Amino acid sequence: MPKAAIEIIYQDDDILVVNKPAGVPVTRDRKGACQLIDFLAGQLGTQISSRLRLVHRLDKDTSGVMLLAKNVEAQTKFSGYFERKLVKKIYLAIVAGIVPGRQGAINASLTHSRKNPALMCIARKKGKAAISNWQLLADFGPVALLVVRPLTGRTHQIRVHLTSIGLPLAIDPLYGSNSPLFLSDFKSVYRLGKFQAEKPLIERLTLHAYQLIVPAEAGNRPSCFVARLDKKFAACIKMLTKYNSKGPDAFVNSGDYSKILSGDRF
Repeated sequence: MPKAAIEIIYQDDDILVVNKPAGVPVTRDRKGACQLIDFLAGQLGTQISSRLRLVHRLDKDTSGVMLLAKNVEAQTKFSGYFERKLVKKIYLAIVAGIVPGRQGAINASLTHSRKNPALMCIARKKGKAAISNWQLLADFGPVALLVVRPLTGRTHQIRVHLTSIGLPLAIDPLYGSNSPLFLSDFKSVYRLGKFQAEKPLIERLTLHAYQLIVPAEAGNRPSCFVARLDKKFAACIKMLTKYNSKGPDAFVNSGDYSKILSGDRF
């Protein structure tokens, strides 16, 4: 259960935009755990939450911006935007590995794994088309910060695509490492007091849905929604920036550091 109320980014009579915490599922799983709408019911009341309808999805362990509809008409309209690829999505990802250049595109179809249907993999023959564009924001050495723009919306798309080019998420129990990130991995001189144990910088999936842009409409409704990083994710980026060998120069564009910590749009 989220430690604090789920952040409401925007709402009107037709839509609700929230910053979904990591660990909160958007649909009820087999174990019957509480889903996003259940948590929102406690904040907004059942009269509103009972009308909420999914328009798109995020993995349970991915945090970030989600748009929900408050009525059937809005659900149909915004679902149509997603289906026609009229919605632009931007994710922030902390990845492990040596980044091959400043940017790239991954065009690789995806399919369910034969060994484990719950996992996705690159399709050798038949599969669903999937395209992801990535750009380097900061190179911290063992890990890097990327901005990823998926042009399609396949299950686990970003996670599988990045793994396929040797850049798995720094923490991803399904497709990479489940080990937390520690400051001692990056800070050259790191000492703990006697009998102290080091706390991890971050121990959750290192993927955040940062920005969502929908087609502009008449009226005062914004078309761009930004979900600020949670405290752990933001603190991790601060420490990586401070203690990597290049310092703030690890960022390709110096302005991007303050931009993402302030929650400014790309």
